[in-house]
Parts: sequence; structure tokens; C-alpha cells
Amino acid sequence: MTPDFRMIAEVILCSEGFQDAKSLSLKITQLYKLSSEQLSPQDHYDFGMRALKSILVMAGGLKRGHPDIPENLTLIRACRDSNLPKFVDIPLFNGIVVALSFSLDLITAIFCC
Repeated sequence: MTPDFRMIAEVILCSEGFQDAKSLSLKITQLYKLSSEQLSPQDHYDFGMRALKSILVMAGGLKRGHPDIPENLTLIRACRDSNLPKFVDIPLFNGIVVALSFSLDLITAIFCC
């Protein structure tokens, strides 16, 4: 039996205070699923539940620290802070994020800073 990553992500996001936990949990689990399938295979890439939970908890901390920032921006910022240092395929990852309806302006603001 495989755990329902989306449901687990939704519960964690709710517990971290996210109002839009349902749609954000779907986006972040799809982001991880597509990243694991499309990014080049690297030993240091981790798209499992432990890494996902880490990002969600980090996003909760960012949300509490900066409650005025939109939730989707907070979630992607946590993803960037956690994964960008180890990514080799940054343009492909950005493309996946844009394909999941995160705005291109949002990506530019996050990944170019």
C-alpha cells in the first residue's frame, strides 16, 4: 500500500496554518512527482515523503515569520531554499513549476534573488 502523499501534505499544510492547503498540497505533490520523473537521475535528489515533510514544515515556519507573503510564494520559496543548492536541472525544475500554474513572475522573483 502506498501512502497518499497529497492527503498527508494537506494535513501538514493545515497544521502549519495554510488556508489553501487543499490546492497547494496537490501542486506540491505533483511538483515532486514530476520532478522525480523528469529531472536527471542524481543520487543526491530526494523526492520522498521525508523531503516533502521537511519542505512543508519549512514553509510553515516561513509563513509564521512572514504572514503577509502569499501562501503559494511561501511554499515555492521553501522548496527553493531546500532543493536549489543540490539541483543540476534548475531550468527544467522552473518549467515544471510554471506548468503547475505557479506564475512565471513568481518564479522569476524567487529564483533570481
